[in-house]
Amino acid sequence: MTPGITTAPGEGLAPPYTLASLWAVRHGQSTANAAFAEAERTGSTEPLPGRDADVPLSELGRAQAGALGRWLAGLADGDGNSDGAGGQGPDLVVCSPYVRARQTWELMAGHPRVIPPPLLVDERLRDREMGIFEMHPPDALRARSPEEEARRALVGDWFYRPPGGEALTDVVLRVRDFVDALDRVAPGRRVLLIAHDAIAVAVRLVCAGLGATFPGPPPPVPNASVSWWESDDGGRLRLARWGDTAHLGPL
Repeated sequence: MTPGITTAPGEGLAPPYTLASLWAVRHGQSTANAAFAEAERTGSTEPLPGRDADVPLSELGRAQAGALGRWLAGLADGDGNSDGAGGQGPDLVVCSPYVRARQTWELMAGHPRVIPPPLLVDERLRDREMGIFEMHPPDALRARSPEEEARRALVGDWFYRPPGGEALTDVVLRVRDFVDALDRVAPGRRVLLIAHDAIAVAVRLVCAGLGATFPGPPPPVPNASVSWWESDDGGRLRLARWGDTAHLGPL
């Protein structure tokens, strides 16, 4: 994927934050990601067993997390090939409570050149909750509940709320609460988030500000990608990089 911004949100009134830098990393490929890709290929709509929160990394996901560890080490070393100010890596990590995110961080932190910053876990960074369609592959909604598929098509990707689950707009609300709280308790810090695609999209909308909107579907967030916001002269967190996977290389 070519690094850079691919889908710009509509103009908003960006709030001032005291955070110096903010990175959002999506976890490496999970076993569910791999299973859903296979389900899409075969047309299967069978749900996976277990809870979403317990889904681990796949073997590819573990390799991707190792590559993220090399990227993180490059930040601390001031590697010119890494995003962020030279020698200015994160000084705080906040992680989703889900297993795949925790495993991603554990493998990143295990890189021999990484000195792990303090770690916090916050439930507001959990993945989007899918309610009765938890652990169902993407095509299951269309095949198993045509009326829900019709409702999703009517209200759109941003506003569709599966029964018992969350709309992306609900995720934005809890992420806005998280970012506001983080800014109060960690002024001036450089913070790395290890979470999920919905969280990265929500952070982007929160930092874009009051009234900001996306003109189309949520922008893609690849597994093990890095998105980065840097504080400007006015204290606004400006998007510098979106969904970057250049650090992964061949795996």
